[in-house]
Amino acid sequence: MSRLYLDHAATTPVLPEAVEAMTRAYAIWANPSSPHAEGRAARAELEAARRTIADTLGWRHDVILTSGASESIAIVAHAAKPERRLVGATEHDVVPAAMGEGATALPVDGDGLIDLDALEAALEGKPALVAVQQVNNETGVIQPIAEIAQRVRAGGSLILADCAQSAGKLDLPDADFIAVAAHKFGGPPGVGALLVRDVGTLRASGGQEKGYRRGTQAVPAVAGFAAALEARAFADAMPRLAELRARLEDELSRAGGAVIAANAPRSAAIGAIAIPGVASASQLVQFDLAGIAISAGSACSSGSMKASRVLAAMGVAPALAECVIRVSFGPSTSEADIDRFIAEWRRIATRAGLQAA
Repeated sequence: MSRLYLDHAATTPVLPEAVEAMTRAYAIWANPSSPHAEGRAARAELEAARRTIADTLGWRHDVILTSGASESIAIVAHAAKPERRLVGATEHDVVPAAMGEGATALPVDGDGLIDLDALEAALEGKPALVAVQQVNNETGVIQPIAEIAQRVRAGGSLILADCAQSAGKLDLPDADFIAVAAHKFGGPPGVGALLVRDVGTLRASGGQEKGYRRGTQAVPAVAGFAAALEARAFADAMPRLAELRARLEDELSRAGGAVIAANAPRSAAIGAIAIPGVASASQLVQFDLAGIAISAGSACSSGSMKASRVLAAMGVAPALAECVIRVSFGPSTSEADIDRFIAEWRRIATRAGLQAA
């Protein structure tokens, strides 16, 4: 039996449209910053892709091309003009690392949603840069960015939205900075973008990308990035994925499983579930031996199997948190795939002695 890939939130397969665009762009090999004809041809390809990215995402401001969401976040963390830094307690690990030890953590409730009263209190004083994910990478919880942004801007502060898990899938939020990663929606790994509403809110560092990011742009990767967005594979699949996830979670809940943030607004592409009493590491091994690829939390930290900061911030009991796995879907995920996963999940749960509720 072929392997079943249910770890699309980590990295999803590169779409054929992106491969085709990259193959064509590899013939345009020159440095896009060079003034000669070859360089100008590469520049034209780069700028055409940049326009496609902006248009497809509905963004009417600046697009700074980067190596991915992590670099985009780091650029804002180090170059945004406000002195203070506020960080949601359930952000991806790269965010608190980039923001530094002096950043103030914003608590969340049991559904993983930012505590708006705590946000209001933290915003008192000098303007701040506030980092909040649109979609959480471990649980799929969707933050109310519009409401958060309104409160942030009322005091002259700026909001950074990590949209690695939502770009190309959901409408982008109203934010001052947006971080995007191509490999989350069918583009190649190693390329992304920082969307900036007003470049005057960033301190320039010199070099390429209007002086906000040094390094030669990877034209073929950017072409693949643009083509993947334009293909709309995830965007078009989201309604169907919502039905698949609802069916999966209903089956597992009735079989004695636990669904994390079940009542919160969540991305259709991500589900966090647990077999109480069966450690995440054990589940990963058993699913992998059965030919099913999943993860436990963020791909950036699951290899270490550390306790999840996200689940701890949400108040999930440690005994349950250590049993949570993440299942994430892609455009190719089918009903048969869900049936296969459910059957294997039941076998693992039965071996562990779990009884249906």
